[in-house]
Amino acid sequence: MTTSILLTLAGGLGLFLFGMNLMSSGIEKAAGAKLRKILEIFTTNKATGLIVGIIFTGIIQSSSACTVMVVTFVNSGIMTLYQAVGVILGANIGTTVTSQLVSFNLSQYAPAFVFCGVVMLYFIKKDMIKKAGEILLGFGVLFMGLSIMSQSMSSIREIPAVPAFFAELKSPLLAILIGTAVTAIVQSSSVTVSIILVMANQGLLELPISLYIILGCNIGACATAMLASLSGKKDAKRAALIHLIFNIAGTVIMYVILGLAMGPVVSMLEIVSGGNIGRQVANAHTIFKLFQVAILFPFTDLIVRLTYFIVRGEDRKISYRDNMTLKFIGSRNIFSPATAVVEATKELERMGLLASENLNRAMNALITLDEEDIETVYETEKNINFLNHAITDYLVKISQLNLPVDDANSIGALFHVVNDIERIGDHAENVADAAVTRKERNVEFSEVARREMGEMLDMVNQIIRYSIDMFANGNEEHLKDVEALEDEIDEKERELQQAHIDRLTRNECTPEAGMLYSDIVSGLERVADHATNIAFATALQS
Repeated sequence: MTTSILLTLAGGLGLFLFGMNLMSSGIEKAAGAKLRKILEIFTTNKATGLIVGIIFTGIIQSSSACTVMVVTFVNSGIMTLYQAVGVILGANIGTTVTSQLVSFNLSQYAPAFVFCGVVMLYFIKKDMIKKAGEILLGFGVLFMGLSIMSQSMSSIREIPAVPAFFAELKSPLLAILIGTAVTAIVQSSSVTVSIILVMANQGLLELPISLYIILGCNIGACATAMLASLSGKKDAKRAALIHLIFNIAGTVIMYVILGLAMGPVVSMLEIVSGGNIGRQVANAHTIFKLFQVAILFPFTDLIVRLTYFIVRGEDRKISYRDNMTLKFIGSRNIFSPATAVVEATKELERMGLLASENLNRAMNALITLDEEDIETVYETEKNINFLNHAITDYLVKISQLNLPVDDANSIGALFHVVNDIERIGDHAENVADAAVTRKERNVEFSEVARREMGEMLDMVNQIIRYSIDMFANGNEEHLKDVEALEDEIDEKERELQQAHIDRLTRNECTPEAGMLYSDIVSGLERVADHATNIAFATALQS
């Protein structure tokens, strides 16, 4: 009998965890890209970051996912620690939404959610509808698991040893440790608080000891972000520490308050929540978090400075010119599917700037015949090839994961962009080859030819700047400029090729100089084509 009850309880817990993960994953895939953009844009100061953190975590139902995303942003240099601190504090409030939902006990509606979710997931082909179905299915499974757990705990309460065990749980410190350990294992404070809520509803836990376990849950919730930051940069470790320090400090504050005024706190929760102990647990979770944020928010700068004291030193700064090094793509341990495309885009922007700079260096070497410039072009091309292979491998890996819908749809475009940037790098190398040929064979360009190539290079530089800006920042205001420039460059190439033929027929240009000139002009026109591809790849993602 006891074994059967325990197995049923384990099955209910399994369904609850599966439903929670399915619902959170579905929300992240359906809306993750849009929410991430909000996270990037509206975190310029701590106050807006706090609000965004609350909304973001409340929607995706996972403070762990939010904090890991923030750690990844900080690691990639996309977000500063002072921007991150507000989001992290907001995530601590947003995570209480789940326990609030659970406390209303919607189990009677769970079968309807499951049925609708299955129909949407397996019988409708539209991707966004399928993701919405995944969310509904997860929501329904979560409450079915909750119902099974509740029934099992009702039965398990009849076993004398179980109530006796929980009745002996009087130590606040032990309760905090239990909450910390369980939450660190399941990696979700929402799950642990929901289990506490069910146990309290069944009379297995009294409210005072439940409050201490909740405090432990808050500390245990930091485990995911701490693990994610282990192999990250120092600022990533500091971001995870902000989460940990906030929750430890908040727990200490609440521990003191509960020790001095447990009676008034319980009375206040009873007034706010009525006689429903499940609502009391959920409201305690929310009120504790709101109180902790209100108390500690003025000290966020001090918390950030404390992380600098704990994690000493600075990482070596990586510029976009550094050889054989990835700047924005992190290691596997700090990888977050919701930020993967952002990291790839930033790394591609860096690669694009490197290729553009190399093209200009090569064109300069073509005129000056500077050996150092020529050698630098070849060395930089090796770096561009390294980035090409590394980014392509990364895109292959992330394309196999459950990315947000918008991000998954953009992966194909990113493969094209990395190829186009690599081809721009190849054209820079071709120009360096032409410089070597010119130097070895003592080939001279006329002043007219030099001016014409310079004019065309200026146009190509402009279209590259527009295209990279559009790709990296989603700035489509240059789309018409790119289209117009592409036509102008095509016309310019035809004009210059005709002028070159005219000079040849008038014997104003040597055949060798003419061949190099023609190749350079054709190459610049093809660079403009690749830049246009990058711009349109961005437009097609939108």
